Amino acid sequence: MRAALGLGWRLLRAGGRKGLLGAALTAVAVTVSTALLLFAVSANLAFEGRGDREAWRNPVPAQGRAVAVQSVRVDYVRDERITVVELAALEPGAPPPPGLDRFPAPGEVWLSPALAELARRLPADQLAGRFAGGRGGTVGDEALVHPGELVAVRGWAPDSPVLAGKGTDEPRGEVAPTRISDFTGEPTPDAQGYRILALIASVLMAVPLLVFGGAAARLTVARRDQRLAALRLVGATPGQVVAMTAAEAVITAFAGAVAGTLLYVLLIPPLTGIEIAGGSWFAADLWPGVPYTLAVLAAVPLLVGLSAVVGLRRVVVGPLGVAKRETPPGMRFVRVAVLLAVLAVVPTLSVGSGGGMIAVVLGLAFLSINLAGPWVVGLIGRITAGTARGPARLLAGRRLVDDPRAAWRTVSGVALTGFVAGFVVLLNPSADLLGEADASRLRLSVPAARADAVAAEARERLTAAGVRAGTGITGEGGEKVLVVALGGGRAAAPGKSGKGGKADTPVDVRVDAALVDRARTALDGLVPGRRATSTADDDRFGHVLIGDIGTGTIVVLTVSFMVAVVSAGITAVSSVLDRRQTYALLRLAGTPLQVLDRARRAETLIPLAVMGGGSIAVGLFCALPFAITGLDAGGLATLLACVLLGFAGVVGAGAASAPVLRSVTENPAPRPD
Repeated sequence: MRAALGLGWRLLRAGGRKGLLGAALTAVAVTVSTALLLFAVSANLAFEGRGDREAWRNPVPAQGRAVAVQSVRVDYVRDERITVVELAALEPGAPPPPGLDRFPAPGEVWLSPALAELARRLPADQLAGRFAGGRGGTVGDEALVHPGELVAVRGWAPDSPVLAGKGTDEPRGEVAPTRISDFTGEPTPDAQGYRILALIASVLMAVPLLVFGGAAARLTVARRDQRLAALRLVGATPGQVVAMTAAEAVITAFAGAVAGTLLYVLLIPPLTGIEIAGGSWFAADLWPGVPYTLAVLAAVPLLVGLSAVVGLRRVVVGPLGVAKRETPPGMRFVRVAVLLAVLAVVPTLSVGSGGGMIAVVLGLAFLSINLAGPWVVGLIGRITAGTARGPARLLAGRRLVDDPRAAWRTVSGVALTGFVAGFVVLLNPSADLLGEADASRLRLSVPAARADAVAAEARERLTAAGVRAGTGITGEGGEKVLVVALGGGRAAAPGKSGKGGKADTPVDVRVDAALVDRARTALDGLVPGRRATSTADDDRFGHVLIGDIGTGTIVVLTVSFMVAVVSAGITAVSSVLDRRQTYALLRLAGTPLQVLDRARRAETLIPLAVMGGGSIAVGLFCALPFAITGLDAGGLATLLACVLLGFAGVVGAGAASAPVLRSVTENPAPRPD
């Protein structure tokens, strides 16, 4: 192995300026792939870490001896969610929850850094008044989902009315008083949902990266095959050829993988600013850790090395054919049949399918497109050559027929991006899906026996706080609802108050966030364990989720476009270097440089138009089982933007190879490679 590495290194250095340029292109491709692959891996680990840090707020009922009682309530300030954890120790020495140095004593309140800062900044009657009592300390990062999360932990006596409820139908994010033996908890359904979305997004990002990374080993493949065929003809054994190829590919890929890791480390600070699920990220969330980093550093060069070795069959078996530049045998339709078989499985999926199953099918669809792509490109080449009316299109068509794999590598990035765009835009719900909810009417559940007394006390509190509002009681049975209308409108319809009377006279006051927060603070503690909410609060998670899907769409498409543009640029330059002897011979035969340049563009844009459109259609088809709504104006605009950016990126990247084409044809005299 040491001898193979040494010979591979010598051959790499002996390749001259053009050979080193080809190796540099491979290294750049591996650098980009490694950095983005680390991001995809870290995203899954980050959501897993968030779920683990949040799990203690989703308690598991004690099966044996209970040491504490825990409940979780949700409050809001300035339209931001506050998670309030109520705790009471059932015995001395109860273990503290995560992020706290000790168990909170009765009447003690612990605030997260962001909530403590907000309480200092806002007037006391808008926030701080809700957390009266002694300050116990600060909730640590290990108990927070994200750095800016608003969390309060409050201690109570075991017999406090706050922890006496036994609600069975708690609102989203809330937990009824539960007797617990520890703070292990379990991931919340919301956390599990985000992990599934992260897994799907990672597949949408990682599969094109793996394809791109594998294709990096095939850059300047024609030049390498010619060189290896010559070595075979002078006596090199198949084992030596394979070892030299693997060594050369691994050396280049390892250098690129190390550079990609360093690039990702530099990108971590700006990546922490991406807000998902209500907040940004801790830097530690986006660092995958040493084991995963080492695994990527080992896997990427291995993938590149295997990809390089897989393409050596013709060199090992028929080196004379490679040396004579014979056209390889055509590919079979079975490649397309595999894609059709995968697509036949898609209609059997649904929103209820497991995240792992969805990810596997999407990954297979990606790989099937990559498998079928070269066959379709070859077909496009035959059609292009058969219908050509000029030398440029004829050259382009013949090139596509002669080496459809190389032509596919140039457009595969944009084609796979088209699949991603078609898939995600159909799943990206409109921000108007939930409509506009009313934030000016607060509701508070009250026991029916105390409804009138609670309503009277609510009016007194609101008046003392300077909040003008109409109040009323609605509902039937043992639980009624106190409705507080801020800024005008009736709090309840006539005849729906506590004893059949009318609601208070409506008022007309401008409602803003400060007024709503003052009303919430005034009503806090009116009914132990209950907080005033609005219909807007009920829809907040939906709005956050829709926004997060939009953010995820932007992230996935950004990564895909980076891969597509870099792939197109690198493979375009590599293709020119591969065929520099062919270009030189064509120039000697009198072919104008402008014709060669038009042929180079045509062999990229023609298959791109067909494969890009086909990949978008496949992506839309795969998204149909999970679509919430149809393709709206926003989704259509996103799709059109993807198409335009994709074509512009490939055209721009292809233009970067024009100077290389001019360079390799400046001296058209053929010379040995």
